Amino acid sequence: MRILESLRLSWRSIRGHKLRSALTTLGIVIGIAAVIAFVTLGASLQAGVIGDISPDDRRNVYGWAADPDTDGGPLAGAQPVFSQSDLDALEEREGIDAAYGYMPLSTQALIYEGEISPQSDALVAAGPSYIRENTLDEGRQFRQGEREAVINPAVAGQFEEPVSVGDELTIALQGGERTTVTVVGITDSSEGLSPFEGFEPSPQVYVPTDPFYTEDAAGAFPSGGDSEGDGGENASDGNGTQSNGDGGDAADALFLAIVIEAPSADEAAIDRAKESATAYLESEESDASDLLTDDLAITLQTSEELLQQLEDVLDLLQNFIVGIAAISLVVGSIGIANIMLVSVTERTREIGIMKAIGAQNREVLGLFLAEAVILGIIGAILGTLLGLLAGYVGVWYIDLPLVYPYEYVAVAIAVGVLVGILAGLYPAWRAARTDPIDALRYE
Repeated sequence: MRILESLRLSWRSIRGHKLRSALTTLGIVIGIAAVIAFVTLGASLQAGVIGDISPDDRRNVYGWAADPDTDGGPLAGAQPVFSQSDLDALEEREGIDAAYGYMPLSTQALIYEGEISPQSDALVAAGPSYIRENTLDEGRQFRQGEREAVINPAVAGQFEEPVSVGDELTIALQGGERTTVTVVGITDSSEGLSPFEGFEPSPQVYVPTDPFYTEDAAGAFPSGGDSEGDGGENASDGNGTQSNGDGGDAADALFLAIVIEAPSADEAAIDRAKESATAYLESEESDASDLLTDDLAITLQTSEELLQQLEDVLDLLQNFIVGIAAISLVVGSIGIANIMLVSVTERTREIGIMKAIGAQNREVLGLFLAEAVILGIIGAILGTLLGLLAGYVGVWYIDLPLVYPYEYVAVAIAVGVLVGILAGLYPAWRAARTDPIDALRYE
């Protein structure tokens, strides 16, 4: 029996039982659609996250001090140990282009033209280059030593009258103190500008560490300066941190985290900056090394290294979902095997007639195997199309760049063929082994 003839007869049998064939392939359709849809969402999410890393950000090295066993993302369990002296020394080291502190500051509210918007964590003090020029929609970076701020669209649009460049914004700090800033820039997105902030959109006001942390807020945060711990005005407060005796001396301010910039985004330049910073911070010359306790260690990672942790989590979740979808494929293969066994039983007399007129065992086997493979291929094609559509809708709804994992499309078709072969092998073998005499007498 020719191959085309086998395919024709198999297709005729499938069309003769349309509802049964459709239900048979449903498990494969659902399994492959789930795999394609979730892999598309995972690939698109990774592309969206990685796409947020600009060339300027790729040359940044982020540092903080925390217990190495602490679970969580960047700054989880972090303690302020980096002094301004450390930052000044790092900027002078070879291979480091810039170094500045990073400190999230607690607030009570933002006030604009008499309208009050309660905000508890909207203020971030950092260096000017933390605001990359390519992330600005309007205006410019703030300057150190000036009472200036860059805001994101979430802040600009939360008042009845939108905040514009040149306007003045009042910030109510914890403790009731107020400070007024001049808005000099607005970012193009409300998402975080670094892994320290995460990637969820939220209102943020970015200000220079000098004067907003070193002068205005440092007295309310742990600080150091007397690295010998002589019990003077910078003595420990009993909680393992040190309190500032003068209420805001820039030399005593300690930063929760630091950002170190390599001269370029070249991997070798980034590695040199990272090694240079590590060598200094772990040496006896740094204030940070004096403030480290036995359960603290300094971590220095690039944005790509930090995002790799997120990608690992996404990959783990994706593999988990693919595993669940594989169960649907197993169920689908059982369905095909079951329906093929029923088909063999229903067509026993047909098998007997085929053998009586000269059909060989391999031709009978090929006929039923072809039917199972066709069902598998149909399920794979429909599942792939449904998965691509579901992935597109999901990406559109979440607002991510669309990335189709085309290699999974090829794998889906291959899986459909394989499932058809495996599921149809035993029923086809059973049909080929049927005795023609018994088959002709079968009622």
